[in-house]
Amino acid sequence: MRIDLHTHSTASDGTDTPAELVLGAAAAGLDVVALTDHDTTRGHAEAIGALPRGLTLVTGAELSCRIDGVSMHMLAYLFDPEEPALLAERELVRDDRVPRARGMVARLQELGVPVTWEQVARIAGDGSVGRPHVATALVEAGVVPTVSDAFTPDWLADGGRAFVEKHETDPFEAIRLIKGAGGVAVFAHPAAAKRGRTVPESAIAEMAAAGLDGIEVDHMDHDPDARARLRGLAKELGLLTTGSSDYHGSRKTCVLGEYVTDPEVYGEITRRATGAFPVPGAGGV
Repeated sequence: MRIDLHTHSTASDGTDTPAELVLGAAAAGLDVVALTDHDTTRGHAEAIGALPRGLTLVTGAELSCRIDGVSMHMLAYLFDPEEPALLAERELVRDDRVPRARGMVARLQELGVPVTWEQVARIAGDGSVGRPHVATALVEAGVVPTVSDAFTPDWLADGGRAFVEKHETDPFEAIRLIKGAGGVAVFAHPAAAKRGRTVPESAIAEMAAAGLDGIEVDHMDHDPDARARLRGLAKELGLLTTGSSDYHGSRKTCVLGEYVTDPEVYGEITRRATGAFPVPGAGGV
């Protein structure tokens, strides 16, 4: 089985619609794909409606968190999307995205960069607006060559000249909410140092004690040394280890299935989840 547990669609900051994403996942030879848009589940219904036979969908979301001033992301799998407490927190984070993006546009304009809110809103479309949409506007303006090049101290990286904070959930609260909604919590790309400061291993140990299920190990932002270190940490803490593409369509260079999750780990995730079940493809519509 080939299992990719971290992808994004136009419901947040990907460039493929949910339907295009699942069709692309099948074409890439995947057996299981998780749709984990940022702080939203809006793409799930479309993905399920288009799910081709032979592909299973894991419903999920990637939650924005912050601990001791460090931004981090928590992957939530197979939770009940209507559970009130987690739903309210997702809405709080999502609602803060628009004023935050407007603030980044204002800072860029103060720096002499010719981007507008209307441009960013057009790029985001119906998705949850975020830094990648502002980064795409910088690419369109010719300020940086790629989206990744916008995530530097000069521009949008944490603490960068145009960075604006938003509401982000405490990760211990996120774990509590995910588990309360019957889901499984996995710390996304914990060693992605090129994105900015990373969470110390001591904090990951505390999260494990608080119910964290796993850490994402095989990821494009982790070099071989980081992967080896994370595997050792996971073994020490009794955490599951996952692998995934973090696919964003044309907004990033990664491809579906670039990294995958061991089938035994996937089986354990499905066993632990009580909020929702994986959806087998019925041939689409």
